[in-house]
Amino acid sequence: MSKQRKAGAGSADDRPKVAAKPGEPDAAAHARTMLRPTVGAAVTLRSFGQGTTSVLELTALVDELSGQCSIASRGDLSRPEAKLIAQAHTLDAIFNSLARRAALNMGEYPDATDRYMRLALKAQSQCRATLETLAVIKNPPMVIARQANIAHGPQQVNNEAPPRTREIQSEPNKLLEQTNGERLDTGATGQAIGSDPAMATVGAFDRPENG
Repeated sequence: MSKQRKAGAGSADDRPKVAAKPGEPDAAAHARTMLRPTVGAAVTLRSFGQGTTSVLELTALVDELSGQCSIASRGDLSRPEAKLIAQAHTLDAIFNSLARRAALNMGEYPDATDRYMRLALKAQSQCRATLETLAVIKNPPMVIARQANIAHGPQQVNNEAPPRTREIQSEPNKLLEQTNGERLDTGATGQAIGSDPAMATVGAFDRPENG
């Protein structure tokens, strides 16, 4: 069973309870407790709530905040929604109060009017942002993600060389003689072209003496 200790100094109401684990040093238990988000929020709530008529007990605040966090973790956001709408009304009240102060100083004190109007518009902007956040919670935007073609696991890598282009061997020119590589005899008798039979082969008597 874990031991209950008090963290920090001061009265019992100012120190949150520390639930030490078996064999856990006191310093580690105190550090783990003070780093809990609910403990920090409870201390801040007490600091800003000093002007209230009732004194908030720190341990009770931590327990209540822990319960609210558990409810939100289960998906019940009714409490955050109620808080946002309440804050929007509060910010709207601040806006109207500052706007009226700006109107009272208009004409006689222009600097005061400008300062009050700037603060009023800041409160109005925060009110709008709060309502937009509430709208996102009530109607979350639809996210369409493109499917990524990512292969998991081992992949086969083909390192073979691409197929070589078929070597095209140029056929010997049909105008050459039958024996390729030999020098052409420019004085040899050629054959008549089939498309022009009128051009007969030149006879031996018409050949020049020197080839």
